[in-house]
Amino acid sequence: MRVQLLSLLALPLLAFSASEEQVVLTNQKMDETYTPATNSQPTLADLLTIESSASIFYSYAREVEISGLFADPNTESTILVPTNKAVMALSHKPHEDPAPSDTGVIISEEEFDARSRKNVERWVSAHIIPGSLTNLESRSYDTLLKDKPVTFKEIDSSATEKWAHFLLNNNVHITSMKEAKNGVLYVIDGTVKLD
Repeated sequence: MRVQLLSLLALPLLAFSASEEQVVLTNQKMDETYTPATNSQPTLADLLTIESSASIFYSYAREVEISGLFADPNTESTILVPTNKAVMALSHKPHEDPAPSDTGVIISEEEFDARSRKNVERWVSAHIIPGSLTNLESRSYDTLLKDKPVTFKEIDSSATEKWAHFLLNNNVHITSMKEAKNGVLYVIDGTVKLD
């Protein structure tokens, strides 16, 4: 009851203070228009974030340090991004060892994690070409995985999009291409084979 009485007594004071003249704070530089910092083009990381057909590749890539290249505006890369369907069709997933070992040796969880991370890094590296390839040519390109180049071969010079003229490693089609501030992203319907 006492709390309610104090509340009732405070209402006129609150009403009085609310009716007092309020001071408006102004910015000293009203002449200048505020413009938020924006990029004219997204980064490769931005494109991978919104490319729903490549979410599995990007999930694997984020597990390794090399994915820092995707957001680095000072390093240009070309990423060959397998679709989710292509990754799911793999007989050995990117984190698995290329050949299963039947030696019966039990390894620790830490070693298993280290092997998995190494396998993922190898797989992701095989899908990254240093530099920005906006115009493909029928030739071989080095990837970030040492001794694992990829080749492009022109198959159809009548295709509307220039990138659609080419096959990757003789059997993988490019389904789309997107340019970023720091490189190019090609969505492919297969993967770069490591074996």
